[in-house]
Amino acid sequence: MTDDPKALMTKVPAVTMGFWAIKILATTFGETAGDTVSMSMNLGYLIGTAIFGVLLAVLVAFQIRARRFHPFLYWATIIASTTAGTTMADFATRSLGIGYPGGSLLLLGAVLASLGIWHRALGSISVDSVHEPKAELHYWLTITFSQTLGTALGDWVADGPLGYPGAAVMFGVLLALLALAHYRSSISRVGLFWAAFILTRPLGAVIGDFLDKPVAHGGLELSRAGASLVLGLVITTLILALPQGAKRVGSRPARPTATVISS
Repeated sequence: MTDDPKALMTKVPAVTMGFWAIKILATTFGETAGDTVSMSMNLGYLIGTAIFGVLLAVLVAFQIRARRFHPFLYWATIIASTTAGTTMADFATRSLGIGYPGGSLLLLGAVLASLGIWHRALGSISVDSVHEPKAELHYWLTITFSQTLGTALGDWVADGPLGYPGAAVMFGVLLALLALAHYRSSISRVGLFWAAFILTRPLGAVIGDFLDKPVAHGGLELSRAGASLVLGLVITTLILALPQGAKRVGSRPARPTATVISS
């Protein structure tokens, strides 16, 4: 990290182990909270998506208007995207009747399209660019699609022979391999970041499902609302306890000095 006072400050946190810990917990919270609204409260996937979609839009607007990084605002927006992702994925895979494979492929296409449009518009999909409104819009759109894809992917894998614990182990191993690639290879750090960001969502999804799904389906059948409350308290504690500094990148360009043009 640079101490350059002219360094640009993004409105996203520095990517540390603490970042990934909170991200996984946030995605687990998103699964239990999304299921609480759509299933326990019997509002359905479409109404649940509308509720969380409006909340997400409001929080993204606050994020863009903010002049600097605010930890609680950032993580509240992440949680809104993951809860909206839960209900959107359930709507795509269940209500639309295309199943987990169809929903996962549809959402993968949405993520790739979002990244492609972002790169075409700004020349980069790195989080280092998230310090101006246009990049922020692309960032949050991509994140929402990635959260939705992760939900569908997690449900698809957990619905097979692995079940919830086996799926959690599988996604955990894949994340460990990405971490190893980060430290031991020259693979694009931007690509590794987005791969890890997407994979934390199915990990959180299967952990959340394991907590609240019926015992007959391989879950612990805990209260969805209770699990969400506990997860929310743990996330809040970690945000307060762990460093949440904004990521610094580059340097601000020097202001142009006035020149006198003589004829």
